[in-house]
Amino acid sequence: MNSIEMILDELRFISAHPKQQLEQYLAAGKKVVGCLPYYCPEELVAAAGMVPFGLWGAEIQVSEAKRYFPPFICSLLQTTLELGLKGEFDRLTAVMIPLLCDSLKGMEANWRYGVKNVPVITVAQAQNRKMQAGLTFTISQYRKIKKQLEELSRRPITDQAIAEAVKSYNEQRRVMRKFLAAAGKHPELISFSDRNAVVKSSYFMDAAAHTVKVRELAELLEQAAESSWQGPKVVVSGITADYRGLIKIFNDCKLAVVDDQLTQGSLRFRLDVPLTADPLVGMAEQIGKIEGCPVLFDPGKQRGHMLIHLVKQSDAQGVIFVQTKFCDPEEFDYVPLKSMLEKEGIPSLLIEADKQAANYEQARTAVETFCEILS
Repeated sequence: MNSIEMILDELRFISAHPKQQLEQYLAAGKKVVGCLPYYCPEELVAAAGMVPFGLWGAEIQVSEAKRYFPPFICSLLQTTLELGLKGEFDRLTAVMIPLLCDSLKGMEANWRYGVKNVPVITVAQAQNRKMQAGLTFTISQYRKIKKQLEELSRRPITDQAIAEAVKSYNEQRRVMRKFLAAAGKHPELISFSDRNAVVKSSYFMDAAAHTVKVRELAELLEQAAESSWQGPKVVVSGITADYRGLIKIFNDCKLAVVDDQLTQGSLRFRLDVPLTADPLVGMAEQIGKIEGCPVLFDPGKQRGHMLIHLVKQSDAQGVIFVQTKFCDPEEFDYVPLKSMLEKEGIPSLLIEADKQAANYEQARTAVETFCEILS
């Protein structure tokens, strides 16, 4: 087994077994804070000496969550709440719940009522995040979160501690950008399932520890000789493409994902937090500059312009939209984005995905047909 495979094997295991990773932190006496989608201020958790841990649902069938959510709420939240109601997260110190969409606002109230053992930290970021008033609001909310984390960790969170955490996360972002760029050039070495595993494991590992592994992986990929890829090349866009059935289809079709515009994926790493005298200002500025995300206010549809740029930059042949079922922001975005791509002559495919889906055979037919068109 070569060095690339050894690193990938470790990250694959962690991404596939988050509960085991969580148990290791708890056994070591660490306090762990669950972080729901999207854009939780993980640096503040780390600065408090606690471990941020991603909660992005699971591929399970829900029963208890149906008592709290109507069936037309996205499965990311339904399955996360289901696990919470069944006690899977009872040993967490708290959970952070952002309010960036209407479903998340309902999630906060449902969690408080149904999962009483795990307190909620509300993450309220301004929708008009670029203007000064929005920036001021987000900073004020981060100050409230800082105070809550101080109470939970029973230790003060200094500006120096936040600045150190920001530097650690910025280094992770830099290394992940390096890996994602190298992975796009080496689809023969990094399949989409591997790309997903490296990204997903970042939600379950200490940032510095994850950075060490990925830095070595990125350097090995950069040293590898480039080879031509015979299959189709695409950019994937959406909130998440972390669905086992869909990933298998991509691999079976020898589909090279040469770049992505995924909230759970590269959008997490594209921009560093600016280093400012007050580190909370830099954290608020960063979310104000993120583009391409369906859950962030985007009146000018910069997401579409960014997609076009990514396709041309990566020499991709098309775009696959992986749309989370019942996600209003993604549904609203699709029509104008498809129109923008068509004007540039870029073919696209829409796939609707659900954590509770029994199979993806309809998606398989669509992907296979799309690959034939691209070829």
